[in-house]
Amino acid sequence: MTIDFYTWNTPNGRKISVALEEMGLPYKVHPVNITKGEQHAPDFLKLSPNGKIPAIVDPNGPGGAPVSIFESGAILLYLGEKTGKFLPADLRKRIPVLEWLMWQMGGFGPIPGQVHHFIALENEQDRRYGLARYMAETRRLYGVLNARLAEHEFVADEISVADFAILGWAWRHERHKVSFDDFPNVGRWYEQLMARPAVKRGMEAKLD
Repeated sequence: MTIDFYTWNTPNGRKISVALEEMGLPYKVHPVNITKGEQHAPDFLKLSPNGKIPAIVDPNGPGGAPVSIFESGAILLYLGEKTGKFLPADLRKRIPVLEWLMWQMGGFGPIPGQVHHFIALENEQDRRYGLARYMAETRRLYGVLNARLAEHEFVADEISVADFAILGWAWRHERHKVSFDDFPNVGRWYEQLMARPAVKRGMEAKLD
């Protein structure tokens, strides 16, 4: 059965389109135009109480009953559990997937997101402090990722939902003013993922 996917063309939306394609799950995109405030509409808030995209409704949820899920990390974990793909059943192997998924959710998303905010401001005085602060931390996070990928093909050894989560934000590296020349291991990982047919489909899926 087709999963209803409520989203917009953002890093958090791309995480899920990539995962759905990689897992071979049929889905229908329902654009939620965040530039027009559609994320605050009462019907959407029933699915995502925090008023953020993405959200999904799976008509064939646990026990065969429909289920709705919000927050991209929760959606990735749900889809991994549902399909048995990209989320190891073995707890020891699952630990690094959870670690790097939480790393993305807690840092490599919120911090570059602040770069997105400040870089769009027209007033140079308003922009300067915020950009200096958040771009420095964004580069630090890229450095952490680069060091991890120096010794691992993917962040948790085998490709997982954590890679999809991080990829959604690395996809915006140019907007972060980050060159992969400075983080070659991230660049290698990024190109390897983007060359996967399902990732390509997920990145090209029309979300807006």
